[in-house]
Amino acid sequence: MNPSEKPVDRTERAADKAQMNQREVLRSIAGVLASFFAAMLATTIVSIALPTIMDELGGSQTDFNWVLTTTLLANAATTPIWGKLADLFDKKKLLQGGILLFVLGSVLAGFAMNIPMLLSARVIQGIGMGGLTAMGMAVIGTVIAPRERGRYSGYFGAVMAVSTATGPLLGGLLVDSPLGWRWCFFFGVPISLFSIWLIHRTLQLKHLKRKVHIDWLGAFLLTVAVSVLLIWVSYVGKPTAFGWNSWQTYTMVFGALFLAVFFVLVERRAIEPIIPLNIIVTRTTALAIVASIAIGVGMFGSGAFIGQYFQIAREASPTLAGLMTLPMIVGNFTGSVTSGQLISRFGRWKVFLVIGSVTNVLGLGLLGSMDADTAYPLLAVGMFLNGVGMGFMLQNLVLAVQNTVKVTDIGAASSSVAFFRSVGGSAGVAVLGAMLSDRVTDLVAAGLNRQGAGGMPVGGGDSLNLSAMPEPVRLIVENAYGQATGTVFMASAAVAAVAILCVLLIKEVPLRQSV
Repeated sequence: MNPSEKPVDRTERAADKAQMNQREVLRSIAGVLASFFAAMLATTIVSIALPTIMDELGGSQTDFNWVLTTTLLANAATTPIWGKLADLFDKKKLLQGGILLFVLGSVLAGFAMNIPMLLSARVIQGIGMGGLTAMGMAVIGTVIAPRERGRYSGYFGAVMAVSTATGPLLGGLLVDSPLGWRWCFFFGVPISLFSIWLIHRTLQLKHLKRKVHIDWLGAFLLTVAVSVLLIWVSYVGKPTAFGWNSWQTYTMVFGALFLAVFFVLVERRAIEPIIPLNIIVTRTTALAIVASIAIGVGMFGSGAFIGQYFQIAREASPTLAGLMTLPMIVGNFTGSVTSGQLISRFGRWKVFLVIGSVTNVLGLGLLGSMDADTAYPLLAVGMFLNGVGMGFMLQNLVLAVQNTVKVTDIGAASSSVAFFRSVGGSAGVAVLGAMLSDRVTDLVAAGLNRQGAGGMPVGGGDSLNLSAMPEPVRLIVENAYGQATGTVFMASAAVAAVAILCVLLIKEVPLRQSV
């Protein structure tokens, strides 16, 4: 036997001994599910409340995009770090630490008095969510065998669907109530604290101590490279920022590329790399990562802009906008639970990825035909198909990767998929938001010219302060948002089509019967 394999063998044997029975597993993941519920609830509540928040704090479309992007960016940049820490330290304590950070960010966001303060709080929220994402998947991968993991992934999908369904409705009710939008951030705090207590009481994991090497340089390079790239994507081409052919563009793009190359060189030499290159270059993981990036664009984009569309283009109240997004949530719930149960029963998973990727593109394509006057039943069908596709794919892509790696690498492998999905979502929100802003600006200018009011100051298409606009101008802006949102969803469908090719190329490996 190769001496280098002995530590791995001992670790895997110890992990097998540490497996819990079914009752213990159900009790243990209850706290993890509660923390996921709080995080997802906070995200969906905010998506409905953002138009009101922007109106009250005087934010623009760029601010709207960055309130979403900062959280996704912090989540993406820290998820691989959390994932590597999960392979080195006590997963239970790390999970509780991530929840506490999320609580801190939520409280600060609730007290935000301006856009910069809100953005700072959302960064802290995103770091905490990175811990929740990585630790939750690592815990599931540690205590549950791949063959049974589909069932529990279905439970996670169900919790995500319920929280996603509850969030818009609850967010709309809170915004329309005397409590106001600040309680959209406060609401998840007691749930998060309860999940910490539940995890403390029920989650029992045996941590195997070993020598720790943290790749701090890799973590720094990864965070800076992603941040620079997303900042460039968010501001390039804007009249108040810088152009495509400018020194800022060349500096940021080449700077990000240099940092990326440097990061790869560092990871090749690191003892405990943040993103293990030997794992992500394998066929299944690499294809799952590309597919995750493709669907991440549509996932975060649809959640971010559909609520805005209903409130701005169709003049729906926050509560009504939440109700109108229900088909997407029902589809997500259906896809998650159905695929999870069937995978555990039959042990086959690739067929659900194929069906999900095709369904997702069809749903986004239907939504791409929208304008301000599109019949709601057509939108409902598009949202439902988009939700089903997401439900079939999100957890099952992670399952496919977890099934191909050793138990000692589950945290890093799972977080790598989540990282690239979050990066895709962050870039997607930034690019689609910029596309939306530019398209709205052009349509508003054309509308004002048709009305003979081309010189009327309205703050540009980037402004979301609708209450301060004259009635004729507000109507033009609403129609512009309706058409521009359709363009955004059509672009999302084109990107999501890449996932179809990826899942077709993934080789299906039978699910393991043990951890």
